[in-house]
Parts: sequence; structure tokens; C-alpha cells
Amino acid sequence: MTADSMNAPDFLDATDPFKLLAAWYAEAERAEPRDPNACQVATVDSAGLPNIRTVLVKDQGTEGFVFYTNTASAKGAELIASPKAALLYYWKTLSRQIRVRGDVGTVSEAEADVYFATRARDAQIGAWASLQSQVMPSRVEFERRFAEISDRFANSPVPRPAHWSGFRLVPSYIEFWQERPFRLHDRLAFARQGNGWRRCQLYP
Repeated sequence: MTADSMNAPDFLDATDPFKLLAAWYAEAERAEPRDPNACQVATVDSAGLPNIRTVLVKDQGTEGFVFYTNTASAKGAELIASPKAALLYYWKTLSRQIRVRGDVGTVSEAEADVYFATRARDAQIGAWASLQSQVMPSRVEFERRFAEISDRFANSPVPRPAHWSGFRLVPSYIEFWQERPFRLHDRLAFARQGNGWRRCQLYP
């Protein structure tokens, strides 16, 4: 490996994690075949056992990262009981990852209403019909519930269920990872410090 090949990529000079996030996300929107906003969310249950699943982040920026779910689901219950979480974006086509950690809170009812109204009608009905994370006796039962809700709101807009809302993770740590040959990867980390961010590079 030559000295030139060890030169740090431009992103290692970044001083604002949100500007770098926006730049990387814009590239992911162009490069990823689908769902560049897909993100793994890690929580812990009452015994401290981690849980992880994929969600779609619907808003991101200086105020945090927002995703929506049934608040009575395992994910929702864990976030309410222990309002801290970690997120992971992995864009395989770009050989990049972004890790985020921080505190979690619910979005306002008005914000949840606005987003719910943008969802496809069947997705809105599904939010009512699915008892997310509970044992399902059969697919037939789920389809029966779906049909029942469809009939209930047949002649009106589907309102947002009270148990369906959004969570916002406010980051205290953001790390950018770029794959490089021979596992000599680049890692740039930002940790919240007062009203600003402390940045450092990490060994791969």
C-alpha cells in the first residue's frame, strides 16, 4: 500500500456531523436501490436483553431521527420504559455506515397526525388492525380485523390510532464509518459536548 493510498478521505475533515450526514444521505438516495432511510434500531427489554429491528427513518437532522411505530409493540414499550436507543445505517453499495446513540422521546400528536395522513390508506388501516408484537392466532384473524377496520372507516378518512406515534432519537453520539481495503477503515466520531460536538478519529 502506497503512502498516497493512506491519505485520509475528505470526510475526515468534517466538523459538523449533520452536514456530513446530509451529504452521505444524499449520496445514498442516489446509490441505494431501495429504502436508503432503512435503519436498524436497538433497544433493551426489562431484563437488559438487547432487541434490534429495521425501521424507516422519516425525518432526520439537528433535532433528531424520527421513526413511527405502534407504541404498544415490543419496540414501543421498550423505548417508553428505557428511553435510550441506538441506530445504524448501513449502505452496502457505498461501503458506509453511520452509528447514532442517544435519548428518545415521542413526537407531538400534531406531528404524528401530519405524518399518518401521508400514509397509504391500507397502511393506515393496518396500523389499526395489527396488534403489533402480540401473538397472532392465524393470518385469517389478521385479515378479518383488517376487513372490519376497512368497513368501519369506509366512508371517512382513517384517523391516527392513539397507540400509533413517532419516536425521536436525539443524538449524543454520531459515528461515520467508511470501508477501506484490508480492513484499514476510516472512522470519525462526534460526541455531544455542551452545545457543540467533540470530534475524533478512531482506530478501525
